[in-house]
Amino acid sequence: MKNMLVIGENINASNRSIAEAIGSRNREFIESLAQAQAAAGADFIDVNAGAGRGSREHQIANMEWLVEIVQKATDKPLAIDSDDPAIIEAALRKYQGKKPIINSVTAEPARLEAISSLATEYQTWLVALAMGSEGMPDTVEQRLAACELITTYLTGHGLGEEQILFDPLVLPIAVDSNQGMVTLEAIEQIKSRYPAARTVMGLSNISYGLPERKLVNRTFLTMAACAGLDAAILDPLDTKTMSLVKVADMLTGKDSMCRRYIRAHRKGIILD
Repeated sequence: MKNMLVIGENINASNRSIAEAIGSRNREFIESLAQAQAAAGADFIDVNAGAGRGSREHQIANMEWLVEIVQKATDKPLAIDSDDPAIIEAALRKYQGKKPIINSVTAEPARLEAISSLATEYQTWLVALAMGSEGMPDTVEQRLAACELITTYLTGHGLGEEQILFDPLVLPIAVDSNQGMVTLEAIEQIKSRYPAARTVMGLSNISYGLPERKLVNRTFLTMAACAGLDAAILDPLDTKTMSLVKVADMLTGKDSMCRRYIRAHRKGIILD
């Protein structure tokens, strides 16, 4: 069994400091953040140049610059993160590293067609959100129905099930106290139905609106690992969370003879 993949979330223009660094072409700031995430153990570096700011051409230029800077700063593969297929395509043309992730696609027909063609052409991994045209689904059944539509379409258009990372969706527990269990059940069901695929989630969504968010995030991470989570989009600079990733791998049988955990402990990077 493979260890949990960590997708570093920090280079995202929804954060004001990142947006300002992209706008001012602050190469050193972005390079430093990419390198810090890689050194902390991220397997992929997510890059999101933002949306809705200026023309599409301007947004494409921002993403191309971001991809160029980050892939020079680290040899970690990238997760290309955008709502716009044209921006994703521009990023993939610029990208020259190891196999990347496209983040993301839904079961919405137009988006599914556009993104799947890019994933097939460039043979990427693909994050698939368990939702369709109707918006955010409340139930496990609705999410599974979206996953089935996505799987049928993607595998019918040349993408292997093993290239899909299903996102079961994480809604804030403060909005609906049942959503944590819905997400966990969705992970279990997805793993059962699509054994060749992987599961991924944006960890911090669960704690939105709550105090002590990191505590909530870390607890949910271990629960999700038990349910079958394969990858998480998170802050790799949070050393305690990264420690829990290693503990979760060990407790779920993904760390043979506890070797990775023991090595990390000897290096002093396991924090309680």
